[in-house]
This record gives sequence, C-alpha cells and structure tokens, in this order.
Amino acid sequence: MNRLAPTALLITGTLALALAGCGGSGDTKPELSVGSAYMPQPVTGDMAAGYFTVVNKGGAKDELTSVTSGASARVTLHETVGQSMEQVTSLDVPAHGQLVFKSGGNHLMFENLKRKPVQGEKVTVELHFATSGPITIEMPVKSATYNPATGH
Repeated sequence: MNRLAPTALLITGTLALALAGCGGSGDTKPELSVGSAYMPQPVTGDMAAGYFTVVNKGGAKDELTSVTSGASARVTLHETVGQSMEQVTSLDVPAHGQLVFKSGGNHLMFENLKRKPVQGEKVTVELHFATSGPITIEMPVKSATYNPATGH
C-alpha cells in the first residue's frame, strides 16, 4: 500500500495543475461584440431612440457606462421598470450573457438632435464600458414603425 500513496499524490497533483490551466485568460475578462443596432426614424426633430444588443462571450461581467454620438448633444441610458422609463448611469453586461436594448425595455435616448436623421442614413455611436475599450457602431435609421422581429 505504501507504493500507491506516492502514485496517488502524483496523479492528484498532475490533475490539479491540468485543471488550473483550463480556465484560460479569455475567461477572466469581458469579450464584447455588438449587433442588431438600429434607430427608428424620429417623429420629432429633437429626440430619438436607439436599440442594439451587446454580447459578452467572456467570463467576466462589464458595464455600459455611457454613450456618445455626434448626432446629438447628449445620449442617455434608460431602462423600463414596470410601466415607467428610468434614466440610469450604467447597465450590466453579464459574463457569458448579453445586454439587450429593445422597444419597451432598455434603450438609448438621443437628446437635442443636431438634425433629424432620416430612414436610410446611419448614425455613428460610441459605447463606453467600465472595463473594455470603447466600441464604435453604425446605427442604421429604419422606418418609425420598424419591427426587428419581422424586418419591416
């Protein structure tokens, strides 16, 4: 039996080292990408909404802390809680998850538009995060009644 103890210890130590290496550096930081971005054509000339999805394939969460755009003087983050819209200072992007901006939920508000964007144009937006570097996206302007589920 004494010969088995050193062998078991060696196997246990080797297994622990192998498992420690399985985490990989990609699992300890956010890995963000953005898709499904669009802006419904604004009805008025001074305000617009924006929608998109931030996907995080990394093993650490991040936070969307602000948004900037040359299209407006100010872009604010909003979430819908119950029936009311509330401005927030940041929104979480969970590890191995996503942050969804959609009509009736989280959304951007472009305030004091410099000019009214029209269908077919693109609005450049820069997303700023707590951990990750900024991400610049092109947000196509769709019809005011655009529904992403149907594409119309």
